Amino acid sequence: MTTTLTTSPLAPLLDRLFEQADTATSPAVADIPREERERLMHSKTEYLDFYGRLKDLWLPVSRETGGLLYMLARSTRARHIVEFGTSFGISTLHLAAAIRDNGGGRLIGSEFEASKVERAYQHLLEGGLADLVEIREGDALKTLAVDLPESIDLLLLDGAKALYADILALVESRLRPGALIVADNTDYCPDYLARVRSPGSGYLSVPFSDDVELSMRLG
Repeated sequence: MTTTLTTSPLAPLLDRLFEQADTATSPAVADIPREERERLMHSKTEYLDFYGRLKDLWLPVSRETGGLLYMLARSTRARHIVEFGTSFGISTLHLAAAIRDNGGGRLIGSEFEASKVERAYQHLLEGGLADLVEIREGDALKTLAVDLPESIDLLLLDGAKALYADILALVESRLRPGALIVADNTDYCPDYLARVRSPGSGYLSVPFSDDVELSMRLG
């Protein structure tokens, strides 16, 4: 059985984008000392400035995480997905492919860097998935605070790490029982991990790999 993910035009597009991401470099990152990068990634007040310096940097999920996103969305028959941190749209393509194969729906993405929003839409058009996706440009604390689906099936957290718990709080009331939350790079997110792993939090949560946390909203 063929899938949107494994056939043209999406499969060759993803191959190209992953290759570009693997070979891309960003002098802006190299210019920031490691200790300063760590501090900024944990800051709730300086994240816009920090990520603004990385506007040309590819920040994709891995191929394995992309495949995981597709499988999770397909297996749960997800129709309504919210994504925090679109970047150039690699994760978005995987999730939108699952929505297509689930029979349609809506993915709401978020990205504050205008040039990345434009590139992500170009990739969605090339992959034949743009009709399923709305990318909201700007600070996600504002753009994801309004006009969300009544019931959300899956939430991807892959933006500013210090904001994971805040973004979860924004959408939490709309997460249906059984909804999945996939959080990437959680080694930078101790507050978020404490939130979803604590007894009585309303979630069942486990580390899925070295830096991916998979959580389920309990009923």
